[in-house]
Amino acid sequence: MAVDELDTCILTLLLERPRTSVREYARLLGVARGTLQARLDRMERDGVITGTGPTLSPAALGHPVLAFVHVEVTQGRLDEVGDALAEVPEIIEAFSITGGGDLLTRVAARDNAHLEDVIQQLISLPGVVRTRTEVALRERVAHRVLPLVASVGRR
Repeated sequence: MAVDELDTCILTLLLERPRTSVREYARLLGVARGTLQARLDRMERDGVITGTGPTLSPAALGHPVLAFVHVEVTQGRLDEVGDALAEVPEIIEAFSITGGGDLLTRVAARDNAHLEDVIQQLISLPGVVRTRTEVALRERVAHRVLPLVASVGRR
C-alpha cells in the first residue's frame, strides 16, 4: 500500500502525540475529521498501523536483563518450537531468521540466574538442538519507527 504525504503526517502525529484525539489530529493537520478517520481505518486495515496500546518497559516490570537467544531447531519442527516459545512469558519476541540459528528470541529476565533458568527451559523444549545467548549491555537506539516514517514521506 502506498503511504502518501498526508498519511505520513498522520503517522508522525500518532507517534509524537499518541494520546491526542482524532478531532485534534484533524485540526492540527487542517483536514476533516471524517477524512482523518478514513485514513486511520485504511492504514489499520492495510496493516500499517498495528496497535494502539501503551509501550511497557520490561525493566520497570522487574525484568532489567535483556538477552537475545538464538535457537537452533531440528529440521521440520520450526512451527512446533515457535508455538512452544509463545508459552514462555519471558520471551518478548521471536523471529525466524537466516544465518546462525533458526529463531532469534528477545528475552527479559529478573537477573542472570533467571536468564539461565529461561535458557534451560528453552533447551528442554522438544525440537530445540542448541541455543546461543547474547546479553544486551545497554540500549543504544530505542525501538523507533519515526525516522522510517519520515524517510517514506520524503520519497
